[in-house]
Amino acid sequence: MKLKILREDLLNPLQQIIGAVEKRQTMPALSNVLLRAGKESLTLTATDLEIELITRINMMVDETGDITLPARKLLDICKALPAESEITLSLKDDKALLQSGRSRFSLATLPVSDFPALDSIKSDSEFEVSQKTLKEMIEKTSFAMAQQDVRYYLNGLLIEISPQLLRAVATDGHRLAYCEKQTTADIADVKQVILPRKGVLELARLLNDVDDTVKVVLSSNHLQIKFEKIHFTSKLIDGRFPDYNRVIPDATNCVLTADRELLRQALIRASILSNEKYRGIRLEVEDTILKLQAQNPDHEEADVELEVEYKGDALEIGFNVTYMLDVLAVSDSSRVQAALRDSNSSCLLTFPDQPDCKYVIMPMRL
Repeated sequence: MKLKILREDLLNPLQQIIGAVEKRQTMPALSNVLLRAGKESLTLTATDLEIELITRINMMVDETGDITLPARKLLDICKALPAESEITLSLKDDKALLQSGRSRFSLATLPVSDFPALDSIKSDSEFEVSQKTLKEMIEKTSFAMAQQDVRYYLNGLLIEISPQLLRAVATDGHRLAYCEKQTTADIADVKQVILPRKGVLELARLLNDVDDTVKVVLSSNHLQIKFEKIHFTSKLIDGRFPDYNRVIPDATNCVLTADRELLRQALIRASILSNEKYRGIRLEVEDTILKLQAQNPDHEEADVELEVEYKGDALEIGFNVTYMLDVLAVSDSSRVQAALRDSNSSCLLTFPDQPDCKYVIMPMRL
């Protein structure tokens, strides 16, 4: 193998796929990146056996061949080289030689045969969606995913595809985030898949806020997103996601409407003196006044009042303030609406100008 490439042409693709490189080495090859040099292209592949990222660079290659290199060392070398410098990469005696200007590096390699690959995908269904839409759906729901829950199917994001709608749902058992968008997917039946947490976070990093479409390929075990120059593949969680429709409350007796930013600031002020472990905060609402109360084991107390619009009987209810702040942080809407039934029932948070998103928070006993 021998090739010459500009630093930027190698650095940018490396930065895009480095998230798939295994940090804790269960297999030495997982800390490497696979380079496949064809006559007119260089392909980079990184995987941790759960997700796989492949990117292609169109270029002329002097000598074709395959090689695996330490991914993070290669990335660090590219970052340290001067901008617009040229890198020459060649192979000699199982060592990779990198040369740029007066800098020379010799990197250890591992056999290409040791580099693992995800199983080939047999497509069950395919559709296209804009990057902007997919990115927004992930950003508005992924915060509610569980972390290392024994109910493994909660440690990911449910993606549901139907002929007219694309839905994303996440829950950790204490809260639920739901978002839906219109789609033109040519799918006969409703299909659900659960994308694992790492795959969700890595995909969100790759997506941009643009109208360019990506192709989504679904199989029984994998989800693949095809960008113009990158292929993202992730294994799916094999499990049954809870029926989210049973969790989302129907019509309620009491409806509170408030300025989103003013409510967020009031919650932050009250939370300063909440219990650091349980983060409980009491909400009392009557007429047009919302009272937020918090106290901690040191018998310190916070009382914050906010003027709101409210329809319903006087109500007192407790919530984890972090859950409420997380919801308010994912929207830029000016108004937020909370639908309440009683002190023992969950709260439904929505934004009047964003009807495609819903958030459910379970109450706390204080």
